[in-house]
Amino acid sequence: MKEFNYTVTDPVGIHARPAGLLVKEAKKYECAIMIFKGEKSCKATSLTKLMGLGIKQGDEIRVTVEGNGEDECAAAMETFFKGNL
Repeated sequence: MKEFNYTVTDPVGIHARPAGLLVKEAKKYECAIMIFKGEKSCKATSLTKLMGLGIKQGDEIRVTVEGNGEDECAAAMETFFKGNL
């Protein structure tokens, strides 16, 4: 399992547009991608649950990646977060 932490820089947090992009990116990979905010968590492929986390600018989230190709997937997801969120 791979994991990384990320502090959201988008001024409005993870709202509909970036959440949709994140789900689309996560669905490209076979591995399981989980997003954690405090005590809450969800699969990165679930748009409604991702929106339900209420992630705002400045929130630190933890992302875990587990499964086939997790090294490549974790690196790609971290790059995605830095470029979009």
